Amino acid sequence: MIWFFATLLRLARGVLSAWRSDPQFRTLVVLVLITLLSGTIFYSWVEGWSVVDALLFSVTTLTTVGYGNLVPTTTISKLFTVIYIFAGISIILGFIDTVAKETLDLRRSRHRGDEGQDDEDVSSS
Repeated sequence: MIWFFATLLRLARGVLSAWRSDPQFRTLVVLVLITLLSGTIFYSWVEGWSVVDALLFSVTTLTTVGYGNLVPTTTISKLFTVIYIFAGISIILGFIDTVAKETLDLRRSRHRGDEGQDDEDVSSS
């Protein structure tokens, strides 16, 4: 359980660091939010799903999890879903890639800092 929270903390640090340092990341965040919001509104309106169900479907579809508990039933929803998947997956993957790189970079720099402190401790002895 502690490992899980430590991982979430590292992920949050990566997101925060990317948000501060990378304007392209901020654009990706906005695109992800717009994509999820548009899917949520569309499925809620056309399929008659609750906002929570529509958001769940949007997230599980774009992250390729796809539980299968919700399925578009109208032709327009099915066509929208095809376009939504092709457009949305690339945005989501770009977002995940940026967060992963930033998290790994923070971890590497912290690890290098720890090694540098060890070297200083040995040389000062």
